[in-house]
Amino acid sequence: MAPGATLSLVTLFLLLCPVSSQTTDPSLEYLINRNSDFGTRFYQVIASRSDDNVFLSPFILSGGLLALLSAAAGPTHDQLLQGLMLAGLEPQTLPDLFQTLRLAVLGGDAARTLLQAIGVFPSQRFVVSSSYQALVQMKFGGFVETVSYMAPEEALNTINRWAQEQTGDQVQELVSKLDSQPQLLIATAASYQTRFRLAFNSSSTQDERFYVDKYHVVMVPMMVRADKYFLAYDRSVKAGVLKLTMADGAAMLVVLPDEDVDVTAVEEEVTAEKILAWIRQLKKTKLEVQLPRFLLERSYSLRDALQTLNITQVFQDDADITNMGEAKGPKLSQVYHKSVISVDESGDDTVVGGGVTTFATPPPRLTFNRPFIFVIYQESTGSLLFIGRVSDPTQK
Repeated sequence: MAPGATLSLVTLFLLLCPVSSQTTDPSLEYLINRNSDFGTRFYQVIASRSDDNVFLSPFILSGGLLALLSAAAGPTHDQLLQGLMLAGLEPQTLPDLFQTLRLAVLGGDAARTLLQAIGVFPSQRFVVSSSYQALVQMKFGGFVETVSYMAPEEALNTINRWAQEQTGDQVQELVSKLDSQPQLLIATAASYQTRFRLAFNSSSTQDERFYVDKYHVVMVPMMVRADKYFLAYDRSVKAGVLKLTMADGAAMLVVLPDEDVDVTAVEEEVTAEKILAWIRQLKKTKLEVQLPRFLLERSYSLRDALQTLNITQVFQDDADITNMGEAKGPKLSQVYHKSVISVDESGDDTVVGGGVTTFATPPPRLTFNRPFIFVIYQESTGSLLFIGRVSDPTQK
C-alpha cells in the first residue's frame, strides 16, 4: 500500500493506544508499513511450502537484509531495495531509521522477553572495512566476523556459538550444515518468551484434544482463562480473531478459522492491511479462552524463498557488494533464520487484580483446538515482530 493510502500501522496503534502521544517520523511509519508488507508476503511464501508449524520474525529478518543492503551497490542494491518493498525511502536514511525502530522495539520489558541476533559472515578471503563493521553493530545491533569456510566444522561452531550467546542459549543450533564453498552468509535469530498481561491459571490447565486434521488428534495442555478480551470475526475469511495483551508492550492476535475452513485458506489472505482490518474490528467481550501451551523452534534456509520474491541479483556471481570493503565484494551464498517462541501460562506478576476473574454466568468459550495463525506486534510502534502457524502444538 502506498504512503498515505491507508492508515499506517503506527497511526492506527496510536489511536488504539492513546498512552503514546509522540509524533512519529513519516519515514519511520513508512519503514514499519513496508516491513509489515514484506513480512506477511514472506510468511505466505514459507507457509505455502509446508503443512507443519511455521514461525519466523519478519522484524529480525528485515534487519539482517537491511544490513546486507547497506553493503550492496548498483543493480544489486536497487533490486534488493525493491524486493524489501522500500523503494519509497532514501537508502542512506535506512540505517538510522532501523536503529530508531530497533531501540524502540527492544526497550523496556521487551529486553527481557525478546532476544535477537543479526550476523554477517563473509569468507576470510574478503576484507571487511571497519566502517561497515561499525555500521552493522551500531545501527542494526548486529555482528560481522570473517569465517574460514575451508574448515566447515569450525565455521559452523563460530556461527552457532554466536547465535547461542546472543539469544541467551535459546537458539542452540542456527545452522546445521553449510552449502559448498560459501562466500557470504547472513544469519538471523530471535527468541521470544511470552508473558501475558494477565496470566492464565496454571492450576486450570489440563490435557484436551487438538484436531491437527480430520485424521489426526493429539492431546495438548490447554490453558484456560475467563476474562474480558478483545475479539473480532472476519466474515470474508471465516475466522475469529482474539487479542491477547503482553506484559512487554506487545500483543498477540490469534486467528482461528471456522471448523470447515482450512488454515491455509486464511493464510493466503494475511496481509498488513488485513491485520489492520482485524484490529479495527476488535470489540471487548466476556470470554473464556482455551489456548494450547506450545513451544516452536523453526529453522529456515531462505535463498529459494527470497528468490521467489525477486531478490536474486545478490546471489549471482556478478553481485555488487563493494560497500563491505572490497573492490569486488562476495556474492551472498545463503540467508539463515531461526526463531524460538515459548507460550505458557506466564503473566505479569506486578498487575494488581490479575487473579482469576469470575462472572455471574459462564461466558462463551473460545477454544483453539485446531490449526491457527498468530501475529505478535508491538503496540506502540505497530511493528510486526513475529508471525506463525500452529498446526500441531506437540511438535516444535
